[in-house]
Amino acid sequence: MKAFTQHKGLVAPMDRANVDTDLIIPKQFLKSIKRTGFGPNLFDELRYLDEGQPGQDHSKRPLNPDFALNQARYQGASVLLARENFGCGSSREHAPWALDDHGFRAVIAPSFADIFFNNCFKNGLLPIVLDESIVDQLFEETLAREGYQLTIDLEQQQVVKPDGVPISFQVDSFRKHCLLNGFDDIGLTLEDADDIRAYEQQRRQRAPWLFDAVR
Repeated sequence: MKAFTQHKGLVAPMDRANVDTDLIIPKQFLKSIKRTGFGPNLFDELRYLDEGQPGQDHSKRPLNPDFALNQARYQGASVLLARENFGCGSSREHAPWALDDHGFRAVIAPSFADIFFNNCFKNGLLPIVLDESIVDQLFEETLAREGYQLTIDLEQQQVVKPDGVPISFQVDSFRKHCLLNGFDDIGLTLEDADDIRAYEQQRRQRAPWLFDAVR
């Protein structure tokens, strides 16, 4: 998993509440479990004017010109600005996969659905909860200023605006540790690999019959 320490990126607005995981990545694209390749189908229903299906040539699909991610000013955006209850609906882990594969490193919103919020941390994506009034202000500034960027400092737990004004956010210390070091559940376990191997060797010496039985 990619570590997250500090990131500066272009902001793209998703100006609607209750964006569910089926809107983030529709159900027909959930057959793969490779974690990659979902970026072109992120927000597929909003992004294209036709109905998307797996294996399509996306370069030939008609784009919705009114959708923010299709507009030239938001190309290359890596910070998504969203409204309340982002990521509601089913628990599909493909939703943060699609956001990550598209190039987003962080999502800022007044609130998130719990399962989606947890899945983000497990996949290297930082969900940031800010007060609704602050999010409103960020939307205004993003829409008013082309090329609007934010700097996100996880160590300091701050979102820094272009004028240098910092906005503090809260993050669980354990989740922060995992993101800073790029640890998913497997990586976190492997952090104790030496202790695990030492225990296995001791166990094999103390109860060798258990290991003989497994053969």
